[in-house]
Amino acid sequence: MPNLYVSTHPLVAHKLTILRSKDTEPKKFRELVGELAGLLTYEATSDLVIKPVRVQTPLKETDGYQLVHKIGLIPILRAGLGMVEGVWNFMPSAEVWHIGIYRDEKTLKPVQYYNKLPIEPTVSVCLILDPMLATGGSAVATVDILKQWGVKRIKFVGLIGAPEGIAHLQYSHPDVPIHLAAVDERLNKNGYILPGLGDAGDRQFGTA
Repeated sequence: MPNLYVSTHPLVAHKLTILRSKDTEPKKFRELVGELAGLLTYEATSDLVIKPVRVQTPLKETDGYQLVHKIGLIPILRAGLGMVEGVWNFMPSAEVWHIGIYRDEKTLKPVQYYNKLPIEPTVSVCLILDPMLATGGSAVATVDILKQWGVKRIKFVGLIGAPEGIAHLQYSHPDVPIHLAAVDERLNKNGYILPGLGDAGDRQFGTA
C-alpha cells in the first residue's frame, strides 16, 4: 500500500505483543503505549528537514544540525493522549493541540466535540496520534480539520491498523503517510480491530 509504513523493529514487535495481552494491567499498558509511540515517531520523523549550525562544545566549536520544522502533536482524544509523553521524550519542544472526536456506536461515524486549534497554524508538520486506525473515520476527520487549518505536512502515527481504516484514510488523503506497528486482519461488526488489543482508551485509563 502506498504511503504505509509498518515498523519491522524487534523492540516494536516485542512491546506490541505485551500490549495486546489481556493480562497487561493499565499502568503497564500506558507505559507501553508511550514507549511504542516514541519508537514509531523516531521512524516517522526520519525525513524531517535539518539545517547546519555551529555549536560550541566544552572543548571547541564544531558543526551541528537543527530541525527546520516546528512540530505539532495532535492526539485524538482520549486514546491518543497516552502517546504524547512518549513522543515528547524525543521532541520536548513540540506543541500539543487537542481535537476531540468520538465514534458513534450505532453509525460508526466520527463526531467532533472538541477543537482548540488557534486561528492560524503555529506549526509546519503535524503528527496525528491515535493508537487504533479502525474505520479510519476519526483520522480522516482530523486530517480534514488540519488541512482546513492550513497545515501542509501531516503524518498519522498509530499502533495498530485495520485494512478498512487504512484504505479509508489513503483514499481520502493519499498524501498523508501512515506509520503503524502492525496491520491486523479486519474489523468486527462493532468496528473493533481483530485481533487488536481491545479498547485502547479503556485499557489505558482502567475503564474497561
